[in-house]
Amino acid sequence: MTGRTVRLGLLGAADIAVRRILPAVSRAPGITLTAVASRDPDRARTLAAAYGADALPDYRAVLADPRVDAVYVPVPAALHADWVRAALEAGKHVLAEKPLTTDPGTTAELVALARKSGLVLWENHLFVHHPQHRAVLDLIARGVVGEVRAVSAAFAIPPRPPADIRYRPDLGGGALLDVGVYPLRAAQLLLGPALRVAGAVLRADPARGVDVGGAALLCRDADGATAHLTFGMEHRYTSRYEVLGSTGRLRLDHAFTPPPDHRPVLLLEGPDGVRRHELEPYDQCLGGVEAFARAVRGGEATGDPKGRTGGGTAGGTTDDPTGDEAGTSGAISTRQAELTADIRRQAQYAVGGDAR
Repeated sequence: MTGRTVRLGLLGAADIAVRRILPAVSRAPGITLTAVASRDPDRARTLAAAYGADALPDYRAVLADPRVDAVYVPVPAALHADWVRAALEAGKHVLAEKPLTTDPGTTAELVALARKSGLVLWENHLFVHHPQHRAVLDLIARGVVGEVRAVSAAFAIPPRPPADIRYRPDLGGGALLDVGVYPLRAAQLLLGPALRVAGAVLRADPARGVDVGGAALLCRDADGATAHLTFGMEHRYTSRYEVLGSTGRLRLDHAFTPPPDHRPVLLLEGPDGVRRHELEPYDQCLGGVEAFARAVRGGEATGDPKGRTGGGTAGGTTDDPTGDEAGTSGAISTRQAELTADIRRQAQYAVGGDAR
């Protein structure tokens, strides 16, 4: 569908869709909201009217609508797999909220289905589209911190309302799947995908049956570089990472959810003291939506065989981890799911369970 406006369908009126994705869709060129479905028909009608779309009776009606080219799937994590699969089988490109699924085998299966069908399948990690991470990688490549020895990344939020779906184990709740995916994706961004989980802990809330916080230690065996990840949802809000090298240290605050008007500052400590690198504000949500629309319009659903950045594709790879494909390729999503499962296994082992 090269050059044509992408007509988007919404499966579920989740909070992130209402607050962030739909406003970005309304501002992004080359994409428009066409159809909306929600478990609450009144909510669907209200959203549809606000964006000039049609309210349809249910999710299946959106998938059956020939006017819809792609769908956005912000339903609870445990429901992602079924609706992503249904969308792909209906011939729709898919932008799915993270995590893509709650199981690495299912993630790999859906990536393979998207590749076979020639469809774009993106896991919606918005933060990787922000140019601040490209700036970090450029500084590291220039050797400003020397050899990278360790990464420390943390994303934590205060407690949610008691009825929040993050506290529902049947819906894929828990801190690891909701907020832990941010520092885990940052570790891959900064150290590459060749990481293994050396250890992990998860702190459970017995009354709710979900993990509410945790930490993980990852290692890159090739050179011994490590990543220490912290995450939780009963903490003071924290969103940052730090890269420690042989000669310097680089810190980035507001790493994962900066507001559009935030002006990023990279703090670099080295032999010559502390330097500040101030960057321009950027709307990463708008950037992510624009990148998805470009991927769908470009039809690059199985990656660019020439290795050029910009496909944003199912199963594709890229030499530029902050380009249009940033964090959204099938290979990256599959590895993310594998590492997430490994963290859970190592946490079980740490309290006397079986790590297999």
